[in-house]
Amino acid sequence: MSDELSGSELYLDRFPDEAQVVRAALWSSFVALGIGGLGGIIQALHRTNYLRIIDSADYYTVLTLHGVLLALSFTTFFLVGLFTWAVTRSLDRPMVDIRFTWTWYLVMVAGTVMAAIPILAGFVDSIPLSADVLFTFYAPLQAHPLFYAGLAVFIIGSWLAGLDFFRTWWAWRDENEGERIPLQTFMVLTTMLMWYIATLGVAISVVVFLLPWSLGVFEQVNALLTRTLFWYFGHPVVYFWLMPVYLLWYTVLPKLAGGRLFSDPLARVVFVLFLLLSTPTGIHHQYLDPGIAEGFKFIAMTNTMFLLLPSLLTAFTVVASIEHGARQRGGEGYLSWLGDLPWRDPAFTGMALAGLMFAAAGFSGMVNAGMNVNYLVHNTLWVPGHFHLTVGTAVALTFMAATYWLLPQLTRRAVYSRRIGLFQVLLWFVGMTLMSNAMHRGGLIGIPRRTAEPQYSGFAFDAGFSTVGELRFQIALGGTLLFVSLVLFLANVIVSLLESPMEGTFDDTLPPALSGPEDAPEVLDNLALWTGIALLLVVLAYVLPLGAIISEGGLFGPGTGTYPAWILEVIS
Repeated sequence: MSDELSGSELYLDRFPDEAQVVRAALWSSFVALGIGGLGGIIQALHRTNYLRIIDSADYYTVLTLHGVLLALSFTTFFLVGLFTWAVTRSLDRPMVDIRFTWTWYLVMVAGTVMAAIPILAGFVDSIPLSADVLFTFYAPLQAHPLFYAGLAVFIIGSWLAGLDFFRTWWAWRDENEGERIPLQTFMVLTTMLMWYIATLGVAISVVVFLLPWSLGVFEQVNALLTRTLFWYFGHPVVYFWLMPVYLLWYTVLPKLAGGRLFSDPLARVVFVLFLLLSTPTGIHHQYLDPGIAEGFKFIAMTNTMFLLLPSLLTAFTVVASIEHGARQRGGEGYLSWLGDLPWRDPAFTGMALAGLMFAAAGFSGMVNAGMNVNYLVHNTLWVPGHFHLTVGTAVALTFMAATYWLLPQLTRRAVYSRRIGLFQVLLWFVGMTLMSNAMHRGGLIGIPRRTAEPQYSGFAFDAGFSTVGELRFQIALGGTLLFVSLVLFLANVIVSLLESPMEGTFDDTLPPALSGPEDAPEVLDNLALWTGIALLLVVLAYVLPLGAIISEGGLFGPGTGTYPAWILEVIS
């Protein structure tokens, strides 16, 4: 099938080399999505006892594979592909050196393969590799050194990608002195600055502690220290996933709705706030850790609550932009304009439903962030219920929906079936509604997470208005619908690539905002200022708690002071 399209020149025609990189990054993300999604359905059916095709001991291998491939590989590969598209499109210039661009992509691929090998080897008893350490991978669980080395290589690849984006912007700035940073490029740069700050923690944890420990250089590590360094990274990584979603909601969704972005200045403010506030919050994941003082936990809770502000600003701006589009289509009334939106477009509907799910995730996230209420749901099924609304829907569904809009620009091929695409995004929404609802309710009655056998021996959970069996059925049904939706998405993309090239061009232009960059204070574009403030906030939030952890337990665990045992022997 072929579509006759009209509009501007295709992105593929303007930037053919960059389009190849973007396609490669997106295809890599979809491979990770497919493998990780297969792990998801295996977990859902195993844990609910509907279908068990693996031993319970292998459940944790599947859980690690699911988390690492989806939370790290899928999201980051799609992000760097999207950011390459956004930077070159908004600056209207190619990357500085396409060879460097391919280098960071290949480095990320190498890191993913290195980390995946010991995870997959966990299924084969005869192979002396393993990495059943879950997505969080902090001590005292230990993985094979290849896993940690792969993570380090993957992070380095993402750092190089960020450098590539900055190099392209610097080249553009030299040719356009005094011009405001285009909005999409501004979003990319602030996201990568936040990423550089956030990944310092996980880089130190992996390279300084976990990798040497797994190689036998150190006899032990300070588990609380590696846990804290992970969560220093582990919470802002959520915004690393979400900020490209916001880029799509702010710049593409209004166009799909038939209108324009409501406010460019508000969008810039939101991304600056994410840069400032994302990192000094990670300790709110450690409310039950006894080695951290309650005062530090309270500060983390307060910092987390400030993050509601950019989310609320986003809700207002995006809804206002969509309403403008609906009224441009003839929509009237207080709410009846909703019926004039392009609900038959899978790209629009997928993004809109993802935004609706993110609103629900915000409410459950407030429960996680509150110290006293968190005690009720900590380490229960509530937690995966929450992050399946964030990364599992707000992020994943937006990325899938955006693919339906990006695909023609990158391949000159129309989406094979927009009806299947629409059914697919609706099915994902329904499946996640069922599964996440049951997970949240299961968490409230104390059902634990991260366990292959959720039912304690000799103990029955009181499910209140429904039985535990009904909750398990919802999880199994929801997980199955999600997997079917995933298969439909991947099949739709693959068949689309087999279609004949389209004739004509595709309208990939993005209309200017109703309130443009000229209405934004120039200080918003001072990236050095905001980075400096972000680093200061990190120092204020983490220096004292990290100092207390090291003072109490040493760099490498209790009884070793600040040095490992073999160093103490040498210096004595």
